[in-house]
Amino acid sequence: MTKEKKQTRLASTYEENVHYLKEQMRVSKSFDVIHKEMEYAGKKMSFFFVDGFVKDDMMLYIMQDLAKLRVGDLQEDTLHKLIHLYIPYVEVDKNNDLDTIIDSVLAGQTALVVEGEQEIILIDARTYPVRGPEEPDLERVVRGSRDGFVETIIFNTALLRRRVRDRTLVMNYLQIGRRSKTDVCVCYIEDIADDALIDKVRKSLELIDVDGLPMADKTIEEYIAGRHWNPYPSVRYTERPDTAASHLYDGHVLIIIDGSPSVMITPTTFWHHMQHAEDYRNKPIVGAYLRFVRFLAVFSSIFFLPFFYLLATNPNLLPANLVQFIPTDFGSVPLIVQLITIELGIDVLRMASIHTPSSLSSALGLVAAVAVGGVAVDVGFYTADVVMYLSVAALGTFTTPSYELSLANRMFRIILLLLTAFFRVNGFVIGFTLWMLYLIRMKSYQVPYLWPLVPFNSRALRDILLRSPMPLKDQRPTVLHPNDPDR
Repeated sequence: MTKEKKQTRLASTYEENVHYLKEQMRVSKSFDVIHKEMEYAGKKMSFFFVDGFVKDDMMLYIMQDLAKLRVGDLQEDTLHKLIHLYIPYVEVDKNNDLDTIIDSVLAGQTALVVEGEQEIILIDARTYPVRGPEEPDLERVVRGSRDGFVETIIFNTALLRRRVRDRTLVMNYLQIGRRSKTDVCVCYIEDIADDALIDKVRKSLELIDVDGLPMADKTIEEYIAGRHWNPYPSVRYTERPDTAASHLYDGHVLIIIDGSPSVMITPTTFWHHMQHAEDYRNKPIVGAYLRFVRFLAVFSSIFFLPFFYLLATNPNLLPANLVQFIPTDFGSVPLIVQLITIELGIDVLRMASIHTPSSLSSALGLVAAVAVGGVAVDVGFYTADVVMYLSVAALGTFTTPSYELSLANRMFRIILLLLTAFFRVNGFVIGFTLWMLYLIRMKSYQVPYLWPLVPFNSRALRDILLRSPMPLKDQRPTVLHPNDPDR
């Protein structure tokens, strides 16, 4: 449970308040925390702001307007006149809690301390370093929008507002982290999303009690998911505003975290991680074909290699006319050793490609192709058949739209491969059964992970497998219990 925050009220004198703010924000030790003391209309005033967060031109305009004040202009209703007459900016507020003011300044706002007043003015004239919205690398489409979320929460909410111009779209703001004070937004369409789901998401966030969120959305996921050793993702990440907007219309709740270009979609099922925006950027029949090929590739990435090993070590399981398609000579190195080492080798190459500068990526590919693909086969450590069959499984892994799901499937593939190697047919069957039972037991905010397969819903399953035409998708997913079930 989040600890109750104690308030620190303003002191009776201007000097004490200025001293407290300077002391707590380490003004003398931090070069980027600026304290600028001025005098306007015969009153001492102090600005506190963080260099790099403040809009310089806006602060210049404010100071110029205040410099025009004459002595006596602020004798009565000083704060009211400053806020409503003399500070030409939209977002201006006041507060008497010094700790809240410090948090606001460190978040980018400007504090204005006025002599003789018992409240401090907060001017939200901040700007954050930000890159332009670009198409996400993980969710590219051939035809469609090219903008993507960035690391600034205000930009991301604006990208959603641009696509969802619904008056009931709610952006609920809160801060998480005792020290980091990370801005978090819970986003949903109030007329559609289930009230109970909204409460669950908000309460799960409010229960997070931690110093900071250095990894942003991934840290939050580990708190709200609860299953720390479960490799399968319980939320879906997207960097595409159109994908996030479509889930809002379904009744999902989004979690937007400042500092992360990914938006979290809750709740999600296994099938949500198998979908891609490309399906809906083509005609329904083409989208259905692409989805079928993707499903085939994803499931082959899990089961193809263990099944190949099972048949290669037990050729009697195949009919006589199909035995010729399974190689029997795998060289001097045991087949399971070849498969496991090349699995680990692919992961090593993947990590190496992440840490390799783009200018050297072609050299890395050359090393991988010659050293692993060529020399290892020539010296007899790997056979060409093993490399080919593992390539099929690897292609299925890279076809998976969700990066988190692809990693989870890869871990299960290795486990299933080891079970098959130790227990043969029984190991393969037991591994598959345990995998199914594990996913059946999983839930994301009380939504079954394998819905609509388990529990079975024929209409929803048809929409998932066939990519139904949009005019026929006139119902929202029933598992989300939307307030407005009709589209």
